[in-house]
Amino acid sequence: METQKRATVYFDAEVHQALRLKAAASHRSISEMVNEAVKVILAEDAEDLSAFEERKGERSISFESFVQDLRQRGRI
Repeated sequence: METQKRATVYFDAEVHQALRLKAAASHRSISEMVNEAVKVILAEDAEDLSAFEERKGERSISFESFVQDLRQRGRI
């Protein structure tokens, strides 16, 4: 059994109304929808962290150097 924790979240009035309407239409609670949305965002963060880990050995270049290189090669 999962342990649930209570949190107070404040939404803009229009966002809250949209959530209430969607919850009613989908026969789900606002908590279920918010929980799912947060899990999606956390999964995206996990993917980003994995990508950073994979690329940590790559050579870094400054923005200025990159733009200068583009100009020298006639790309801009």
